[in-house]
Amino acid sequence: MSYGNVVAKHLRLTILRLLAEEPDYTLNDSLIRDMVPEYGFRPSRDVIRTQLAWLDEQGLVGVAENGGCRVAHLTERGEEVAKGYATVPGVKRPSPGGE
Repeated sequence: MSYGNVVAKHLRLTILRLLAEEPDYTLNDSLIRDMVPEYGFRPSRDVIRTQLAWLDEQGLVGVAENGGCRVAHLTERGEEVAKGYATVPGVKRPSPGGE
């Protein structure tokens, strides 16, 4: 597996976890871009949007356009993946300790 694929899997899980932490399970792409560096990522907004589109295709998030931002909302399936209750190829499975 390539380095890029490993990073993408980790970034997708991180996005799902960030959404799961929000009271309304919703964040826009700009906020996600500003929050992921805390977890060791430095992606461009384009990379965030690409990953949101991928997560949307998998049914893990819903994405809507709003005022130039893409707003992501976690689905029930996405929450299950974020918590490790379900797995999806292409998303890193959380470690047992929640890391």
